[in-house]
Amino acid sequence: MTKTQISAALRVPPAAPAEAADFSAARLAFQADVSDVHASLESGDPGFVLVDSRGDEAWAQGHVPGAVHLPTAEIRDRAQDLLDAAVPVIAYCWGPGCDGATRAALALARLGYHVKEMIGGVEYWICEGFPVEGENGVVRRAADPLTAPVGAAHCAC
Repeated sequence: MTKTQISAALRVPPAAPAEAADFSAARLAFQADVSDVHASLESGDPGFVLVDSRGDEAWAQGHVPGAVHLPTAEIRDRAQDLLDAAVPVIAYCWGPGCDGATRAALALARLGYHVKEMIGGVEYWICEGFPVEGENGVVRRAADPLTAPVGAAHCAC
């Protein structure tokens, strides 16, 4: 008698298709990836304002050009002066290992803003070879070939 092995990835079976569709749709309502944010900003009319929720030192070290600097700790006091409540906000922080964008999104949502997080944060922005503005002006590093296609504008996903 042969024992059937269940793969580690399928120990918990996939959700039903309708549940998976609901989850995926909800996730897209809460998050945007760096490639889509970049393409939107490059269009000249992104339809949102990008907020960097990191502190002063991180902002000075390097941020997405055109982003608004609004550290999470200052959102309650400064958001109304910097942001139009009618314009959606996309918040970012360092990267996927940081909850800063989530905390910023929560604070903004509690103030009534429509908000998403930029998944990957500035870390993946840089890995994909997009420009960063800092104390030394605007710099652009080559895309990391393990995170972005070489010679292509985006991954076409």
